[in-house]
Amino acid sequence: MLALLFKNFIRSKGTKIGLLFLLGIGFISLLIGHQFQEKQGRNIKEAATYQKEHIARNAAYHSDEMGLLLYYIKFSLVNKTFPINSLAIGQRDVNPSIQSVTIRGLEGQKYDSELNNPNNLMLGNIDFSFVLIYLFPLLIIAFTYNVVSEEKESGTWKIVATQSDNTFLYILKLFYIRILSLVTLLTIVLFIAIFLLNIPFNKSLFTFYIISILYIFFWFAVCFFIVSLQKNSNFNAVILLTIWLFLIIILPATINTYIVNKYPVPEALELTLKQRNAYHEKWDMDKKATMEKFYSHYPQFKNYTLPDEEFSWLWYYAMQQMGDDESAVQSKELETKLKQRNEAGQNIAQFIPTLHTQIQLNEIAKSDLGNQLLFMEKTNRFHEKLRLYFYPKIFDNADVKKENWSKFKVETFEDTSETNFIKTFLPLVLFNLILMGLGWRNFRKEKQIV
Repeated sequence: MLALLFKNFIRSKGTKIGLLFLLGIGFISLLIGHQFQEKQGRNIKEAATYQKEHIARNAAYHSDEMGLLLYYIKFSLVNKTFPINSLAIGQRDVNPSIQSVTIRGLEGQKYDSELNNPNNLMLGNIDFSFVLIYLFPLLIIAFTYNVVSEEKESGTWKIVATQSDNTFLYILKLFYIRILSLVTLLTIVLFIAIFLLNIPFNKSLFTFYIISILYIFFWFAVCFFIVSLQKNSNFNAVILLTIWLFLIIILPATINTYIVNKYPVPEALELTLKQRNAYHEKWDMDKKATMEKFYSHYPQFKNYTLPDEEFSWLWYYAMQQMGDDESAVQSKELETKLKQRNEAGQNIAQFIPTLHTQIQLNEIAKSDLGNQLLFMEKTNRFHEKLRLYFYPKIFDNADVKKENWSKFKVETFEDTSETNFIKTFLPLVLFNLILMGLGWRNFRKEKQIV
């Protein structure tokens, strides 16, 4: 019986076209992921080459003053891109994965990013997570909306009911065949991804695969529940597409609007201007007031006294530091609000399977907002480390030629945060069980499905 049902299902032209179409789109998404991966790798190599040449060139040209040299030199920090990131690009297409900074004011540099076509940013990348979240459900709906109703409407259901000892088991077989076909398609695409994108067999890939299967099960559970209502095919199709539209587009957009309004963040441009204004106004202020604030921040540098000259690098970098210090409140506010947005989004998403799946896939791929916040924190520490190393050399006017500039390589930040499996899997498992239980109850209410 099962083999016959499978032959009837797979023999349909619509089934073949749907599966081939989704396979083709899935392969295209992998190619887009491969392009993204190559771009990231190319950018990192170019950053390393540029930093080496950039430092050497400036050290040769500005060899007289350490302070002047460090005005120009940039040091780069890379947010490591894992191969699995190519499956769920997430925020990596809008937030920079490489941060290049001088030891001057940080707040004016943190929000620099690559120039991108705004139309491309608006549309986003068709990565595999997009195909899974948006397109797989549509094919599931197309395969299941008329599983029972079509045979009822064509008059063949009575024959099935008389020839089958258990019509409910027959319906489960119909769903099993369709589930198997979609899970097989998912497995094939991810198997291709492993070789095309060089994704290692590890816990991240396993977690990505399991949550993808649970997401597919969720949509089959939704369809199972709607089919159990025993309505006609038109009703099933309309209600399922409405559910898809609501869960995929309307609800996430509504939640995003709510979170943005609840946790408004100061603009990065506003923060940059605050830092720059705080620095520029120091040119017209008493130098001693600037130095007192600087010594308060860095008491270890109190032994460096301000010379009587009109200009000194000690005073200049003290002004730069004060620019960051006076914009610290806005900077902390921005960081706090972004963390609140991230936490609120994750908490709400636990009750919305589509949004939860998207967030978890990005989290597994280290391309979520949480990863970006960790990278920004690392950038702050990276910048502070550079300042503490170079400030004494600037203030002592150390010999540029005696510094080993070749030791300053591009540094890498690796997000080592672990995935919480209960938090990742439990919401989808619960929704699947609830929907399947409601569907089973509806079928049980019918003493005879005719």
